[in-house]
Amino acid sequence: MTFSRGARYVLASLMGVGLAFIYIPLTVVVINSFNSSRTFSWPPSEFTTKWWAKALENTGVREALRWSILAGVSATVIALLLGTALAFAVSRYKFFGRDTISLLVVLPISLPGVVTGIALNNAFTKGAGMSTGLLTIVIGHATFCIVIVYNNTFARLKRMGSSLQEASMDLGANGITTFRLITLPNLASALFAGGLLAFGLSFDEIVVTTFTAGPGIQTLPIWIYNNLFRPNQAPIVNVVAAILVLFSILPIYLSQRLSQDSATGGRL
Repeated sequence: MTFSRGARYVLASLMGVGLAFIYIPLTVVVINSFNSSRTFSWPPSEFTTKWWAKALENTGVREALRWSILAGVSATVIALLLGTALAFAVSRYKFFGRDTISLLVVLPISLPGVVTGIALNNAFTKGAGMSTGLLTIVIGHATFCIVIVYNNTFARLKRMGSSLQEASMDLGANGITTFRLITLPNLASALFAGGLLAFGLSFDEIVVTTFTAGPGIQTLPIWIYNNLFRPNQAPIVNVVAAILVLFSILPIYLSQRLSQDSATGGRL
């Protein structure tokens, strides 16, 4: 499909407006994290790194960062195990209800976070009689992290086909050897990309976390929300928000690069 020059200009303008709407506020947050003014006068008259030093010294920030990393890594590990297993089952075997299972696996990422959060909170506290805490956060995050790993692995398995595995088995290799020497190396980049993206989504998740976190647990997004309107904490909040942006962008960027690499045969 070809577009006229006018249509291309209109589409480019709309894309520019959309990108500006998203990234200009993020840029302002990052710049303000170096603003020497406590009231964030704009444009900044002087830049400083003192707020970064204070943020690193802040016990609440360090604790929140620890909870976020712990929850993100745990949810990512669960997603890698379950998402990969589900992708293998759906792509390699035919059984009754296969399409339904595939739909149920993907559905959580399309549901509003508040709906997922309320449903999980009711299931944990009323259904299972559990107290909310790190375990419930990890389970909540894993519900949508599994989708990311499942989609990446399923797509790679479809592109791979089964001819290499069948040839390996015909040559005398057992299932474990075939998986270790043939399947896993071909899946490695897809699994790594899915894991990075899952960690990035878990790290900055706030809605589901709000409903599944215990009273003594604050991840970085929750810490930002709780301290957003405290005047003395405003400069540190900007620093933490900038850190959150960087922690979220890096895994997503690497995941995209890995996906492009696998699609182009390693030519970036």
